[in-house]
Amino acid sequence: MSHLDEIMAIYERARQFMAAHGNPTQWPSTYPPRDMIVRDIEAGLMFMCMAGDRLGAVFYFREGEEPDYARIWDGAWLDQEPYGVVHRIASAGTVKGAGSFCLSWAWQQCGNVRIDTHRNNVVMQSLLKKNGFEYCGVVHARDGDERLAFQKKKQ
Repeated sequence: MSHLDEIMAIYERARQFMAAHGNPTQWPSTYPPRDMIVRDIEAGLMFMCMAGDRLGAVFYFREGEEPDYARIWDGAWLDQEPYGVVHRIASAGTVKGAGSFCLSWAWQQCGNVRIDTHRNNVVMQSLLKKNGFEYCGVVHARDGDERLAFQKKKQ
């Protein structure tokens, strides 16, 4: 909780970065809201990637089913085994490879990770592919917004 302001600043930077790289609508100016991040921290689901004493990235991770992933269109998940979910990954932009580190850490926890991103978020799509995630199809967020779904699992 002592890093809350720093975490919120990272999300502000991420919104600006996405807008500057052709993805201005995935995270509106109020997303993620502070109270959501507080709940994530209190539930032990918000993780920080530290480089020494510097906060390099933040992300949400939990093991268990994601309701938004119950239906997938134009494809299929790689399997129906238990999985972990990564959401709201954002880099401070100060530590090279922080996003890859976060994805690797999440995958090491359970060996089967699902994640989604906006069609316009080509930077995240590239990061996912670089880290061995496979495109699986389209899911819809609770607000009805379309997302591209990816998964990485141990062979």
